[in-house]
Amino acid sequence: METCMIETPLGIAKIIGDNEGISSVSVLNSNEVITHIIPDELQDCVYQLQEYFNGDRNQFNLKLNPQGTDFQKRVWDALEQIPYGKTVSYLELSKQLGDVKAIRAVANANGKNPLWIIVPCHRVIGSDGSLTGYAGGLHRKQWLLEHESPYKQQSLF
Repeated sequence: METCMIETPLGIAKIIGDNEGISSVSVLNSNEVITHIIPDELQDCVYQLQEYFNGDRNQFNLKLNPQGTDFQKRVWDALEQIPYGKTVSYLELSKQLGDVKAIRAVANANGKNPLWIIVPCHRVIGSDGSLTGYAGGLHRKQWLLEHESPYKQQSLF
């Protein structure tokens, strides 16, 4: 497995993958040394993430290889179907997966998503529209949703 660290507007991102695909993208809460020479297997991922943060990409086209249970992978596949700039609730996601009673299991699988931003778990919100739980921190979830919003507001300050 190859690893690299890149700088993003939300902190240092750690990318792990190999020829089988990208297995993990996570945001770190610590300062790490930025990788200056990106391994070949990770270059496309780095490039696409940079495009996303620059506002030039709204869909990723990468070979992915996340590790998880069959149920987690079903949830992650469903997350990839949430369009850029849109959100769904945990309840809606559970219904899409065919079991409204599985809402807690769906939320748990969502929280274990190993592919930050690429598999857009940040697009799942509470039924009341609230920003609930996010492994990267709610401030990052809010930033990502605002970044993807088709309605841009100017800052008053």
